[in-house]
Amino acid sequence: MTYLATFFSHFGAVRCQRTCRALGRPARMMPVPRALSSSCGTCVQWEGEPALPEDVLADVEQIVEVTSQGYRPLYRADSV
Repeated sequence: MTYLATFFSHFGAVRCQRTCRALGRPARMMPVPRALSSSCGTCVQWEGEPALPEDVLADVEQIVEVTSQGYRPLYRADSV
């Protein structure tokens, strides 16, 4: 499965990409798709499991699953 996370800050996106790669999940930073919104404009797309470590999750605005029909929301921060 492919997942995408948006962030409150660019630093959060960088940390998420590094963490995903350290966990063996292929990940890349990219601009946020128009169908989603983000505070920083940068997102991370990765393959594998949707779960992220708690320290990374603190910077996440939302996590979605990429599907053939678009995006399926999995997580949204309470402070959004």
